Amino acid sequence: MKFNEDSRVKIPTILHLVRLGYKYLSLKDVNVTWDESTNIFTDIFHASIKRINPKLSDVDVKQCYGDVSLCLENEDLGKAFYEKLTNKSGTRLIDFEDFNNNTFNVVTELTYKKDDDEFRPDIILLINGMPLAFIEVKKPNNKDGILAEHKRIQTRFENKKFRKFVNITQLMVFSNNMEYDDSSADPIEGAFYATASYQKPSFNYFREEQKFNLDELLSTVGDAVETSVLKDNNLLSIKQSPEFSKNKIPDTPTNRICTSLFQRERLAFVLEFSLAYVKENTGLQKHIMRYPQIFATQAIEQKLEEGVKKGIIWHTQGSGKTALAYYNVKYLANYFQKKGVIAKFYFIVDRLDLLIQAGKEFRSRGLVVHNVNTREEFARDIKQTKQDG
Repeated sequence: MKFNEDSRVKIPTILHLVRLGYKYLSLKDVNVTWDESTNIFTDIFHASIKRINPKLSDVDVKQCYGDVSLCLENEDLGKAFYEKLTNKSGTRLIDFEDFNNNTFNVVTELTYKKDDDEFRPDIILLINGMPLAFIEVKKPNNKDGILAEHKRIQTRFENKKFRKFVNITQLMVFSNNMEYDDSSADPIEGAFYATASYQKPSFNYFREEQKFNLDELLSTVGDAVETSVLKDNNLLSIKQSPEFSKNKIPDTPTNRICTSLFQRERLAFVLEFSLAYVKENTGLQKHIMRYPQIFATQAIEQKLEEGVKKGIIWHTQGSGKTALAYYNVKYLANYFQKKGVIAKFYFIVDRLDLLIQAGKEFRSRGLVVHNVNTREEFARDIKQTKQDG
């Protein structure tokens, strides 16, 4: 009986993802096919896109796939692809209106290959056949594991041969299945998340603030499914071991972050609202919400639903106030649009330097910014907005 990162972390995580609603696919199955240039599972993609867009013909779906594959070649950190991914008009790649209408799969050790260069993430999540997320795991008490993984993913993502794979990746998790070491300045122990980068991805902590009803959220994995996954990974010998049973519980660090990020409601939020492209001096960067920003945004929605008309969000210095304001605009514009309201947002500052800084930050994220310079102009603008509404 062997215990390593596969038996201790990878397989229990895969089974947890199955409980979250992801169907396991064996890459050894001759009926499971994918395009090695994109790692998109084409049969699943075709069936999913036709289901989401029932008026499309087979020719239309083939053209859609060609467009997706082509835009993944861009030197834009996947921006064109992300715009297609979140587009709600025209051909939809994801059904955000009924997120359960999408197809959810999990595979392991899928090779990302171009010419002689390749790498294989431990766990890959497919949404409608598209590899939008992957998870790298290390065994516990391996302090160099996370740091080494950080360096390794940087080297891989700097490799231009992997551009298509970087561009399609929206979310990554790196874990050694340990609790966070709050005394360390570096992400050495724990489960971290990041989004794609052409340089060094930023590893983020995630501390869940919502209480989940796991009895409702998690389904039961049948014995046949568990046996099939273990056999497919040549680990059937660990099936009855107490350690394996312990590693399958939902409360391990890796399983917790998977629940936080990959349950369907949260994943829909992350894909649609928590990613931002930012024009910086060093070039285009892709940012992902920090976990407090996620919960602050959802708290605002909750208070609005309760009829609360005003409130305060407390921040520490350097916590990302301007970034949160951007994410709020993105999310709340959609929130109000669903209620038939075209919202207009004002960002009020008390210093000229903040006006300049905030305007620059918002524009770098793609927002249209109009400066209002006096109280009188502000009053006229609000009055005009009310009249237009």
